[in-house]
Amino acid sequence: MTKKSTLQIEKVNTHIVNWLKTYAENAKVQGFVVGISGGVDSAVTSTLCAQTGLTTLCVEMPIHQAISHVSRGREHIEQLKKRFPNVINTEADLTSVFEDFKKIVPNNFEIDKVNLSLANSRARLRMTTLYYFAGVHCLLVAGTGNKVEDFGVGFYTKYGDGGVDISPIADLMKSDVYALGDFLKIPNSILVASPTDGLFGDDRTDEDQLGASYDELEWAMRENEKEIKQEEFTKRESEVFQIYKRLNTINQHKMNEIPVCLIPEEFK
Repeated sequence: MTKKSTLQIEKVNTHIVNWLKTYAENAKVQGFVVGISGGVDSAVTSTLCAQTGLTTLCVEMPIHQAISHVSRGREHIEQLKKRFPNVINTEADLTSVFEDFKKIVPNNFEIDKVNLSLANSRARLRMTTLYYFAGVHCLLVAGTGNKVEDFGVGFYTKYGDGGVDISPIADLMKSDVYALGDFLKIPNSILVASPTDGLFGDDRTDEDQLGASYDELEWAMRENEKEIKQEEFTKRESEVFQIYKRLNTINQHKMNEIPVCLIPEEFK
């Protein structure tokens, strides 16, 4: 199920950069703010923003972050600043904020639910922080979600890393993001690292959480668009397809617009 990107990388690169610049100019803002995690999605997104020539603020927001994540993120930021004079950076260590939050909310619930809720709370604290910087610097919050995460399995936090102004790479599969990252010359340490959201404070990868690799989920996402009988799948393909269908179904609330209760005209 290994997927190799077939994108015309240089054309896609130019298209996204022009789209970003046009959107920012029409919005009358100074540029973009991007949360840097040490992963490929944020590295690619921040590089694309930097290529516009507009202010690109890279923000580190550690919360009990693994040293490897921090070091990869800083390596990327330093490289980006050397390549683009419009790139600036800052750090907001949210560890103490998160710990204070944990003291305030009750935790006498099922431990798995508590841990997941706290993991999502980390992402929402980061979203709030990015919008603070966006407000004081007149910037747009650039999202870092890719297509399989945002529209396939819903692997993001609602109103966390999903709370953004624009999504420049959300029409790219993960394999496309890697291909673009290679073209953009982001650090190799990021390209070879196992994808992880870093929300649980341990070394679990995205594949550990999802039960399938991104290559497998991309395959399932494409197969879902076809009318192929599952009887034709291998055992592993069937497992992956079921994982995809389950996640896609339970996370529709993230992907669809917020439901609005419409009042009948005769009631108005």
